[in-house]
Amino acid sequence: MNQMMINDYISALLKANVSVDDINKTKSVIDSTNEVAEILDSPSVPAQEKENAIKELFPKSIRGVIAKISDEMQLNEFSQIAKEYLIELDKRNNIANAVIRCVTDPSAEQLEGFKAFVCKETGAADAKIEIVKDPSLIGGFVIDVDGKQFDRSLKTKLNSIKESVEKNAVQNNNIDTAGIISILKEDIKEFEFETKDEEIGTVISVGDGIATVYGLNSVMYGEIIIFESGVKGMVQNIKKNSIGCILFGSDDEISEGSRVKRTGKKAGVPVGEGFIGRVVNALGEPIDGKGKIDADDYRLVEQPAPSIVERKSVSKPLETGILAIDSMFPIGRGQRELIIGDRQTGKTSIALDTILNQKGKDCICIYNAIGQKASTVAKLVGDLEKHGALEYTIVVCSTAADPASLQYISPYSATAIAEYFMYQGRDCLIVYDDLSKHAVAYRAISLLLERPPGREAYPGDVFYLHSRLLERSSRLSDELGGGSITALPIIETQAGDVSAYIPTNVISITDGQIYLEADLFFAGQRPAVNVGLSVSRVGGAAQTKAMKKASGSLRVDLAQFREMEVFTQFSSDLDEETKASLVYGSGLMELLKQPLGNPMSLAQQVITLVAAIGKRFVGVEIKNIKKYQAEMLKYISENHKEIIEKINTEKVLTDELKEQILNAVDEFEK
Repeated sequence: MNQMMINDYISALLKANVSVDDINKTKSVIDSTNEVAEILDSPSVPAQEKENAIKELFPKSIRGVIAKISDEMQLNEFSQIAKEYLIELDKRNNIANAVIRCVTDPSAEQLEGFKAFVCKETGAADAKIEIVKDPSLIGGFVIDVDGKQFDRSLKTKLNSIKESVEKNAVQNNNIDTAGIISILKEDIKEFEFETKDEEIGTVISVGDGIATVYGLNSVMYGEIIIFESGVKGMVQNIKKNSIGCILFGSDDEISEGSRVKRTGKKAGVPVGEGFIGRVVNALGEPIDGKGKIDADDYRLVEQPAPSIVERKSVSKPLETGILAIDSMFPIGRGQRELIIGDRQTGKTSIALDTILNQKGKDCICIYNAIGQKASTVAKLVGDLEKHGALEYTIVVCSTAADPASLQYISPYSATAIAEYFMYQGRDCLIVYDDLSKHAVAYRAISLLLERPPGREAYPGDVFYLHSRLLERSSRLSDELGGGSITALPIIETQAGDVSAYIPTNVISITDGQIYLEADLFFAGQRPAVNVGLSVSRVGGAAQTKAMKKASGSLRVDLAQFREMEVFTQFSSDLDEETKASLVYGSGLMELLKQPLGNPMSLAQQVITLVAAIGKRFVGVEIKNIKKYQAEMLKYISENHKEIIEKINTEKVLTDELKEQILNAVDEFEK
């Protein structure tokens, strides 16, 4: 029976003005024998016979409510209704109800003292005290009154001493015996019971990582609450008579009637320099077995995005090291560029290469795995470590085995960690892999919280789910330090359907997308970037002058080649100009192939593009182009170091430098 039904029955009893005597008489009749309940609860007993039994056994004022209870539920539920009705009556008569948990029964004098305390706290004229024996308290007592808890138990005091000892041990990095003894002496010397004023709630129902709690009338949306088993939860639904919360742990030890208390804090994660090079879960706790992380600060997982005034335009490039992207769809620091494509088309590979390319560029990278297999994340961490990239990378992980609540909060936690560095004036790159699974986790939570489903069963605020996350990625103004967060969200499509609900949502939030095509991938074009559907709406402004000039007509040439290739694939009779265009286009496509874990420097990309658009690869067989490119770049780096240095330092491609590059390529060819 839920709280709403109980409230309905209480309202009916109040309307009928049922007295305390009538309630007690009814309880005694129901509790005295099982025969009454068997008659009234049985569907085989005729309605007239039930009506006669109710008239004969129960006071007139309560007969209507008893008839309703026997129709809608079991009669033994009446005791709970009666208990809450009597509390409501007491409230109306300015009498407070309190529960005192203690190890031994209080004396008459102590009981009067308790009554006086309850009356003072509630402002009531009188108080009713219920005594509950609880040996686990060791000594002292706990008073529950009006949704608050006043804890003066020995158990709580000992826990407080334990926490002080543990804190001292952590701060001093070892267990200092002298320090522990001094803490114990101080606590024992000044031993007194502290009154802890806490708001307490009760679990109505729990299951599937969701708990419904009655009470906690002052709780905030997004606040962390703690269950008596120690499991934490976050408030997600606030209704008139109850709240719904998601659990950040197992619900095995939580049951109906379990007690819950507020923390007064919204969900947050520890942040700091110590997180660099570590693997943590969605709550910022280390899961890599390398020990505790010393945090410098604590940031809320939900933060408002920087305002327009606090931002500045994207004008500094974030190079991925991938020729196909840096030349045609450049990404700037502070931009949000979506990586979208079917399963197993190289989305994570692009993100990994981008992280590897940030080595030595003063950019903190954060990889956020959402709903991935633990083995997949472990392999990725291994790759980062092998390439020396883990020393500037943080991995925030919520695996497929984690509850939906942790998968939901994971990207917000990762962004909070990134914001810590951004507000210090540093540049960050954050990869969300992937937001499709994030939306699925949020849908599961929303349906369990009984929110109305919309398109594809997603809740109505699923757009806001990702927009409030991605809007936090930006480039801050110089007054705020000029730091930035560049976001690379990943979305998985089904059979290339970019018009599905979640893909269209994220496309409209981001500043461009890199679309990976399955057909290109299986044809051996890797990265399988579709030139027609991919776009960068900001990065051109952040592209270096050298790259902008070198890439020239590359994108147009490739688009023309793809179109011509489709029209000429069934034709055998082609003119020489068309054949030359196809050979040139095929060479460009071959040049854009790039193996995983081999990002290119700016100079290598510029030299390759100048040579390609200068038609220096036209005479090379398609199968030999990549080998030719590698040998050419090696030759120039060994024999023309001044070209490499000029591109990397000045980042400008003059006509003179362009001529130098072409001459160096011709020299290599001879």
